[in-house]
Amino acid sequence: MHCELLVPALFPTREPAREALAALRLPALELLLARGRAAGAEPQAPERWLVEAFSGDDSGEDAPLAAGALTVLADGGEPGDEAWLRADPVHLQLGREGPALVPSTAFEVTREEAEALCEALNRHFAGALTFYPLVPARWCARLTDEFAAPAESPLQLAGEDVNQRFAAEPAARRWHALLTEIQMALHEHPVNAERERRGAPALNSLWLWGAGRAPREAAGPWQSVCADEPLALGMARLAGVARRALPAAAEEWLARAPEDGRHLLVLDALRAAHALDDAEAYAARLRTLEARWFAPLLAALRAGRVGMITLHVPDAADARSFETVGGDLRRIWRRAQALGRYA
Repeated sequence: MHCELLVPALFPTREPAREALAALRLPALELLLARGRAAGAEPQAPERWLVEAFSGDDSGEDAPLAAGALTVLADGGEPGDEAWLRADPVHLQLGREGPALVPSTAFEVTREEAEALCEALNRHFAGALTFYPLVPARWCARLTDEFAAPAESPLQLAGEDVNQRFAAEPAARRWHALLTEIQMALHEHPVNAERERRGAPALNSLWLWGAGRAPREAAGPWQSVCADEPLALGMARLAGVARRALPAAAEEWLARAPEDGRHLLVLDALRAAHALDDAEAYAARLRTLEARWFAPLLAALRAGRVGMITLHVPDAADARSFETVGGDLRRIWRRAQALGRYA
């Protein structure tokens, strides 16, 4: 069996997580990286990596990142031939240099709040946009007309002044106007008045990204995909690949996994802590990944239950993949080193 792991933010680019990484020693992960064969790649967001991996031809790099339509697919819906986009609730925090984006992973959104805000937005934009709170912190919108929207997710832009980031893009003029109208509609909503009363960040904007129609086909290289990331599950469904939510640990996955084939696991627990500059949470989640995934999978590789492990880290400044088979573990001259050397 070939087990592939997509691990965003494993080699962090933000300083708080890099400092946390420098103080950690994770023996199983370090051994897999040291003994494996490394291959370089062009840095890219995990969402783009997934779309390219499932593209089925050579057009993946140019294919639109239809995050909205793929999220609808992941949640069991039917996007049809209509255009969709992700419309994730965010908080814009005013600072000296402009409004900084705070993604919804930094705070709680209840089902009741999401439904009330989407209902208000649907009344306001009737006939142009229809919002669906698929989960409280992850919404989609169906469009009557396509328009240009960024491909970057809120996690990619956490802490940035997004107005300044995209102000120079002429194609995004309609997108800018729509965001402004959404912010005005949300500003005095009772949900936000109540959130501010109890000291919670107001849901004072949405982040509109990943616009487009669902791909007509996909051809995944894997026999199964386990993930909580909706783009992975949406592409897997489109490709007819077996898919399910990520289990709590490798032992549970191995108990159900077949003896052979190629299988993808998306381990994205680090990404939110990295984006929010939460070094303590980043270190804690990395230690959990070591205990629940890297150490058990290394043991399975030693025992022959797994024939090959590949770790993909596409979003690092020095993006790489590491491929390790059982025989590589005997290369004792390749000594494990602290993870900080890879970041």
